Amino acid sequence: MTTEYIRYTITDPARRAAFEQAYAAAAEQLDAAPECLGYDLAHGVEEPEHYILRIAWTSVEDHLKGFRGGPHFPAFLAHVRPYIGDIEEMKHYESTSVTSVGG
Repeated sequence: MTTEYIRYTITDPARRAAFEQAYAAAAEQLDAAPECLGYDLAHGVEEPEHYILRIAWTSVEDHLKGFRGGPHFPAFLAHVRPYIGDIEEMKHYESTSVTSVGG
């Protein structure tokens, strides 16, 4: 498993609401994609113009070749395309042994 983190900066409050609506619609494609294991869109509290999208993928290759080359990507991209210019970072990460499930 690999985790993709995408950082967005959206300064216009009106665009923030539209951004969240776009990702809610795009999420249907993530839910349908076998390569996607889950996702979470977080919104900044202290800095509300910041968002972080976390997507868990089965692997980097499954994300880049499977999802992006598969049937769900075009509809996903259609929803989020207006926000591509707002991306500050888009990278894949792997977990380390430093982790907790809470308690």
